[in-house]
Amino acid sequence: MAESPLGQSTRDHEMAGSVRDGRSALSVTDRLREAILGGEIATGVRLNEVRLSQMMEVSRTPVRAALQALAGEGLLDYVPNRGFLVRTFPLSEIVDAYEIRAQLEGLATRFAAERGLSEQDRHIIEQALADGDALLAKGVFETGDMSRYRRINGDIHDTILGAAKNRMLGEMIRICHHVPVSSNRNIVAFEYRYVRRRHDDHHRIYEAILAREPHRAEALMREHIAGIKSSLVNSLRHQAPDTSEYRTSL
Repeated sequence: MAESPLGQSTRDHEMAGSVRDGRSALSVTDRLREAILGGEIATGVRLNEVRLSQMMEVSRTPVRAALQALAGEGLLDYVPNRGFLVRTFPLSEIVDAYEIRAQLEGLATRFAAERGLSEQDRHIIEQALADGDALLAKGVFETGDMSRYRRINGDIHDTILGAAKNRMLGEMIRICHHVPVSSNRNIVAFEYRYVRRRHDDHHRIYEAILAREPHRAEALMREHIAGIKSSLVNSLRHQAPDTSEYRTSL
């Protein structure tokens, strides 16, 4: 796996921005975890300690600690004489993670409908829904729209999970998110028709929560995540792997 000089490739430049931009308050571990879960660092990529420290503008010590911590979480594999690689998950594990996530997030949505949303919860979700409506109103996507939708999607799902008020459930869902492709920060099949359908799902889920219809809300969330899983499986089965994603070591 060839290693490119720092700053030579476009991917390096984009990655440098993604691990720095807007995340100065987060620890190195958090910043790397977000980049992996959000799909900004592809599976199979080798993470170079020196280059990461330069890109993140920190010393090598916190980077080394972050790599070891993320390996402990199962996000990275350590290979002797090669270092840390972003773990590759087989399709069967990804599908399992989505199915488990559908059950757990469905339950979280039922709890949220039973227990109600706070004023702050409603504000966050309604703002995210409005932002999504504005994004989709253009009819086409532009550069940067995926990052905007990632935030919108994350705000909705995270707020519903918080409203469930169940720590154990939250921890179990976060374990599912440690399979990077199944994280709600990783947007699958970012095509207008798919995003339109998912955002409509968000509206229906929110309406069911507000109406205090817990079982309907639960079913809608399960169907929502099942639809994302189907889109992912179809994408992986019908598209040739883009090996260019894996050529650069970070």
